[in-house]
Amino acid sequence: MEILDFLTSSNVFIDVKAKSKKQILQFLSDEAAKTTDIDQRDIFDALLERERLGSTGVGKGIAIPHAKFKGLTKIVGMFVKLRHEVEFDSIDDKPVDLIFLLMVPENAGADHLTALARISRFMRDSQNIEGIHGAENIDSLYAVLTQIKNANAA
Repeated sequence: MEILDFLTSSNVFIDVKAKSKKQILQFLSDEAAKTTDIDQRDIFDALLERERLGSTGVGKGIAIPHAKFKGLTKIVGMFVKLRHEVEFDSIDDKPVDLIFLLMVPENAGADHLTALARISRFMRDSQNIEGIHGAENIDSLYAVLTQIKNANAA
């Protein structure tokens, strides 16, 4: 599974203004409701509930909020590059500026973990993060996010 399997360019946002974790989750919920048949409030509540279990701030300025949703028929990704870093209760106590939302169907099973692992591997690569930070528009950011590396490259 590749990121381009669940992320479209219309779900990539750059230079988003937010002052808090709650504002980020609200923004994600509002935008996700536009591209799914799920109510904005249900998305927001699910993301908040997931954060109560433990922060999805994985460190190094990155958060990967995720939740399962009844009625969702396919995995949906959304990426936000913030204008300014925001506190997110990350495991390294550092603020975040890169957020990758993952919404999965309630019955996604292993696909949920596969997609989450794919995002995590991608976001741990320092060259990918440099590319994300260097992207100045949605098209270039989407290109960085959906690149497919040649497994045979030296």
